[in-house]
Amino acid sequence: MFETVNIGNRRELFWDDFLIDTARTTAELKLHTLQPRDVAVNHDEPWEGDGCDFHCIVADDGLFRMYYLGWETMNPDVTQHVPRPIVVCYAESCDGKTWTKPDLGICEFEGSKSNNIILDDHTAKFDNFSVFKDTNSACPEDERYKGVGLDGNDHYLWCFTSADGIHFRKAWQMTNQGKFDTLNIALWDRHTEQYFCYIRDFHDIPAGEGLNEGIRDVRWMVSSDFKEWTTPILLDFGAGDDYPLYTNVVQQYYRADSMFVGFPSRYVEKKEWTSNFQQMDGADRRRKRMEVQPRYGLTITDCLFMSSRDGKRWKRWDEAFMTPGLEHEYNWVYGDCYPALGMIETESDWPHAPNELSMYAFDYHWAMRPAQLRRYAIRIDGFVSYKATYEPCKVTLKPLILTGDMLSINFATSAAGYVKIRLWGGDTTLESIELFGDSLDRMVEFREDGLAALSGRPVEMEITMSDADIYSFQFR
Repeated sequence: MFETVNIGNRRELFWDDFLIDTARTTAELKLHTLQPRDVAVNHDEPWEGDGCDFHCIVADDGLFRMYYLGWETMNPDVTQHVPRPIVVCYAESCDGKTWTKPDLGICEFEGSKSNNIILDDHTAKFDNFSVFKDTNSACPEDERYKGVGLDGNDHYLWCFTSADGIHFRKAWQMTNQGKFDTLNIALWDRHTEQYFCYIRDFHDIPAGEGLNEGIRDVRWMVSSDFKEWTTPILLDFGAGDDYPLYTNVVQQYYRADSMFVGFPSRYVEKKEWTSNFQQMDGADRRRKRMEVQPRYGLTITDCLFMSSRDGKRWKRWDEAFMTPGLEHEYNWVYGDCYPALGMIETESDWPHAPNELSMYAFDYHWAMRPAQLRRYAIRIDGFVSYKATYEPCKVTLKPLILTGDMLSINFATSAAGYVKIRLWGGDTTLESIELFGDSLDRMVEFREDGLAALSGRPVEMEITMSDADIYSFQFR
């Protein structure tokens, strides 16, 4: 027998099998992918360049704040690899589609403060910088916005604080137990009343070899006050393969903050130049990158999807969530598929359609031309679904305790397909009508009254589907 799971009225997502009686489930989990949309930001200012990356988006009471690095990685003569110091830049948007770079007058660049730079090398030797708005009720107002970033001068991960999300000060060292040379992420978890931080490190480095011969990894640490941190621990992927992961982009899902979600970039370094590289578009550009360091031309990256219910143990999909796509001169390189931290619910590009979920990733990484931040879209809750073939399939859940007298589902069917839901507990059994269509929020109508009578008591739930996907459900 399974232990009964109290889900109350929280939204449940089909991203893992935590709630699933797998022995009685015949539908299959399906990973969905992002669809490219328009270019959101062109990084063509003099202080930006082909190294603009590690974007971070913070939702702030109707305003979306974006933080990113401004730098030029590859000079036109790539053999003179002397990039200018990295700066931290700021942009904002009200809709997630149109972004502006305000003239802030904070930092000087080439004799002028007319720019959107908020931090430069006078504060730290930046390699990365991320921001979150601290919703901990005990947080002082002048620390409400917290930045996290590596200072290459002392190789510590530092906290930067701000009262307004624009003017930051270098506040205190967090830890030096890690390498930190990619985007490091922090957040406040209201459920456990502690801070999580996800950092970059390496393991299995061969004796006498450099870091790049080891395996890039992601680790977590926690703190009650954002100053004293636990020893970082590797993410637990169960029996999954141990391969290099770059950025982690871990965050709590905005529609169900009991769920953590991450989009790590997978680092794949080929060991030699082959005819396959030679046949790819941009082969000459790739060879120029190798003049700086061979792995800059031999490495390719993609992006994975992972989720967790405690921030420590993760279900990671090994099949790619995002790939570089059809080859062109500037892709299939080291630096593809680095999603920005954060996601925004945006209006659909299709008239009369419901909102979609927007995420962002940059193009033209180290390409000797200005980088661009592109918007991508996916269905709300739509990262993973249970998929049924035309032949009917079932999703059977473990016993639940629910709260509410209504049930809604996020689902899609074909014209011939359907979803049917059966609930039972004690002497009450409810059968839904046939549900069909494509909706983010379909109210489930049952043939019998009595859903309220099941509230607060153990309930079993079975979903029968044909040619359909189900993404999430919520009692309320």
